[in-house]
Amino acid sequence: MTKEFFCCYGREGGNAVMRFLKTNKVVIWVLVLIITLLWGYAWVAMKGVLDYMGPFTFTSFRFGIGAFVLFLIIWLSKRQFPIKTYWKSLLIQGILQTSVVYLLVMYGLRFVDAGKSSVLLYSMPVWSSLLAVKFLKEKLTLVKLVGLILGIVGLLTILGWDVWMNQNIKTIFGELLIIIAAIAWGISNIYFRIKLGHLPKLETNAYQMLFGTIVIVIVTCFTEWHEPIVLNVHSVYYILFTGILASALCFTVWYLILSFIDMVTATISIQLVPIFGLFFSAILLDENLTVGVLVGTGMIIIGIIIAQIKVSYSQ
Repeated sequence: MTKEFFCCYGREGGNAVMRFLKTNKVVIWVLVLIITLLWGYAWVAMKGVLDYMGPFTFTSFRFGIGAFVLFLIIWLSKRQFPIKTYWKSLLIQGILQTSVVYLLVMYGLRFVDAGKSSVLLYSMPVWSSLLAVKFLKEKLTLVKLVGLILGIVGLLTILGWDVWMNQNIKTIFGELLIIIAAIAWGISNIYFRIKLGHLPKLETNAYQMLFGTIVIVIVTCFTEWHEPIVLNVHSVYYILFTGILASALCFTVWYLILSFIDMVTATISIQLVPIFGLFFSAILLDENLTVGVLVGTGMIIIGIIIAQIKVSYSQ
């Protein structure tokens, strides 16, 4: 199959797929369910791979493969992108969204359960909403404020439970790292809206992932150069699953889905990820779901849903 054939066939097939999805909402929600399931399960892989290599080494492999797959898709479809005009903004976005977020998350996972980590990271909408008030001049309505307060109290519930019941300083340190990662993710969302929101999503994601991966590789070389890497069936599976499925393909399909659902619905839908993360971690990693984690998780998710639903009604 030549590149020209793929390009021609790809456009025809892509248009057909868009028409099919536009008239089949059930398929869209099945795809949403599959993507959030895969992202939820990815937390098990991210935790499990730490038995075989350092957190930064794995992150380099994961996003290196993810970026390669995205650029392969772009190359085969002959998509054009004005990289020279936006490379500085894409570099900043890559550092915020890929480098900072996942370096902190993977290091924090050394001390924190996978399920709890997924909940803490997906508190991101709380921080995005607060930052949007300051930098995007969005209105902070009463109901939105209630939702945000619920989310923050949920985070404090999770942290507070560990302070009083666990008192493990390493666990608390790891949780704080992941919360900082969630804040960095929220900042990257605001920066994207201001600087890159008008650009094609697939190409923007590919370039920011590439730049972010370069930074991750540099950090890895300085911090884990002499650490052992065990490549076997399990570790290679974790790398390929998170790199190809969870990073490249899921994000590609997700951006396609965003053409058919609004951002409020998408924000609420993505809260399925920490729920699945908790479920898979409890089943596959035998992690203990404490009362604090369950109550805090419920408060975060309910708070985000309240804030997002009320925002959509008030606009």
